[in-house]
Amino acid sequence: MEQVAAAAIVDARGTVTGWSEGARQLTGYTAEEVVGRAAQDLLAEGVPPSAPTVVTGTVVVRHRDGHPLPLCLTAHPVIGPDGSPQGFVVTTAPSTGDADLVARAFQQAPIAMSVFDREQRYLRANDMAGGLLGFDADSLTGRYFPYSADDYDVNERRFDRCLRQVAETGRPVHYESHKRSASEAREHAWMVYVWPVHTAPDQVAAVAMAAVDSSEQYSARRRLVLLNEAATAIGTTLDVRRTAEELLEVVVPRFADFASVDLLDWVLDKDEPPRDHRAEIVLRRIAHRSVTEGIPEAAVVLGGTDSYGPCSPPLRALRESRAVLRRAGEPDFDHWVQERNSRPMGDPASRRGAHSLVTVPLRARGTTLGVAVFVRIHNPDPYAADDAALAEDLASRAAVSVDNARRFARERGTALALQHSLLPRGLSEQAALDVAHRYLPSGSQAGIGGDWFDVIPLSGGRVGLVVGDVVGHGIRSSATMGRLRTAVRTLADVDLPPDELLTHLDDLVAHLAAAEGGDEVGEMGATCLYAVYDPISRRLALAAAGHPPPAVREPDGGARLVTMSAGPPLGVGGLPFEETQLELPEGSLIALYTNGLIEGSDRDLDDGAVELCRALETPSDTLDDLCDKVVKSVLPDEPGDDVALLLARTRALGADQVATWDVPPDPAEVATTRQYAIEQLAEWGLAEVTFVTELVVSELVTNAIRYGGPPIQLRLIRDGSLICEVSDGSSTSPHLRRAHAFDEGGRGLLLVAQLTQRWGSRQTSEGKTIWAEQSLPA
Repeated sequence: MEQVAAAAIVDARGTVTGWSEGARQLTGYTAEEVVGRAAQDLLAEGVPPSAPTVVTGTVVVRHRDGHPLPLCLTAHPVIGPDGSPQGFVVTTAPSTGDADLVARAFQQAPIAMSVFDREQRYLRANDMAGGLLGFDADSLTGRYFPYSADDYDVNERRFDRCLRQVAETGRPVHYESHKRSASEAREHAWMVYVWPVHTAPDQVAAVAMAAVDSSEQYSARRRLVLLNEAATAIGTTLDVRRTAEELLEVVVPRFADFASVDLLDWVLDKDEPPRDHRAEIVLRRIAHRSVTEGIPEAAVVLGGTDSYGPCSPPLRALRESRAVLRRAGEPDFDHWVQERNSRPMGDPASRRGAHSLVTVPLRARGTTLGVAVFVRIHNPDPYAADDAALAEDLASRAAVSVDNARRFARERGTALALQHSLLPRGLSEQAALDVAHRYLPSGSQAGIGGDWFDVIPLSGGRVGLVVGDVVGHGIRSSATMGRLRTAVRTLADVDLPPDELLTHLDDLVAHLAAAEGGDEVGEMGATCLYAVYDPISRRLALAAAGHPPPAVREPDGGARLVTMSAGPPLGVGGLPFEETQLELPEGSLIALYTNGLIEGSDRDLDDGAVELCRALETPSDTLDDLCDKVVKSVLPDEPGDDVALLLARTRALGADQVATWDVPPDPAEVATTRQYAIEQLAEWGLAEVTFVTELVVSELVTNAIRYGGPPIQLRLIRDGSLICEVSDGSSTSPHLRRAHAFDEGGRGLLLVAQLTQRWGSRQTSEGKTIWAEQSLPA
């Protein structure tokens, strides 16, 4: 016993039976004064009863002179032959001031700390650990851990497993735990560290634990995760309503139990923001979402309007342009809930547990678009200041996407209106062709494209067919399309052949690009296909500028693509365009289209063209029905471009509708030619137009004989109107002029222009043709 600084033996009844010299020197008591007395009599403070295998702790002993003496005590049980406890061997050393400070630091640490023996019994716990469990820290000593928790839930079971694992393996463990303190409303996150206490390198004598409150870091991580998800999940489409739904899908249920988005009406109408600021603001509900099926908390139907009074949290958020946080018990919150409950919409019982809300304005680019409301009902954590900041971040992201969608919808609507105003609204009846068409604007985020088509009546009963596609999307492409469509009509009016018309159109695009100041002409490039069908010769002449070739289906054959030169796109310049001609039987079908019809992300143009030809062979009662079938079977599921489709079924003018005479270049033949025309009109039953036709034939034939050259030919064409054509070998085109009072001539063409619907001239391979068209009696 003398080898130990201080030692004593205490039997099973707590009586001192042995006392060392070191104990006498430490406490001042001799062996004769202590042996036989109860060990409890030597203590200045009581200790809780316990029966540990090994106990180490600080006790306060009364020194012989009366002053308290803190001692660091270790008690080792003495086991008898039969295994029953016979007493304790107690060894101790003076508790120095430093050791006392260490003990106090452990006890007062701001983190929860505990020490357990290998059987999960507390050896010591500090105040923080005791407070988390609802116990006094000293009362935990010797207590078996599972018995120390009032609610032995999943957190306690996990910790118990970790204690056993560390005691058995000697390896530390750390993990994150979430637990709500009985005295606090918000859930806390704890980083729990469990490690072994070794008395020898391979011997675990105890297990220590430290738990650090990481609630702030945990909340920050959750906010970052939510914001990162919002960055990718919100704004995937340029649709205002879908964007609002995406915001609510992100926040419910992780941030709110119920949430709604209300927008000002002008946002949905794609108007400019109003300037007036009324005391009461009316908004329209475009989305709401709840953790409860059926959304019973909603007091407004989707699409319905909601008015916010001056004291409501949403109106405060709108007026103050910041998030407004309210909790149950506050007048604004209680009044808002009562007002919701007074409405016939929704279930007031579902709102009864609402305890806090955050309302935040949806603002983008300095403009207020609406308000988002987040409510917690089942989630017991009330909203705090950091939640309001998170709500503002989420709303800000959503507001930018809503504003982008609004601007896109506005630009798309403007471009669509512009495009529809430029496209032909109704195609006039043509004797040469039956036509049907479809135009489908793109639904992609790129916006409206510059596709167009047209059917242009030409002289001689001929018809011009045009389809084109301007590079790019948006208002600029639509405006460029309008320019090109007007240019094509103007060039077609002077009866240019297809290749020459495209050459002039190519120059126009190059000039437009230069005027716009573009770095590349291709920025205003376009593709175009122009075709002219003559119902008398049944010939189709066509040329393309970078445009896909048309498909043709003859009455008794299959559909095929026309073999032709594609030519360069408009605006490239310097390259020729080639004309292709083919003769078509009456009843043939011509399909002109833009590449949006046959091009898709999962197929190339060749595959799309094959599908188009197959679809054109489908039996249909009318051209309109065939248009629908072609679009349905050929168009990709998600077209990324506008689609224009123009179908034309050819007709032919028979010999009984055309009369032709060769005219000798002799003024005396004018009367003979005039008589031929009168007789032909009588045969056609058109005696009512004989007078005008006689004047037109006389004037045009006289001019051809006087100013033109052979060969001279007169042709009358009867279809929807009566057309008089006089051809001669001269390329000099006539023009109207105002005759003076004493001029002997110069009034003929003016008379023709006044008596007919329209007149004009066109160049031919042999010279020119002057024509005049007049309407027929009903």
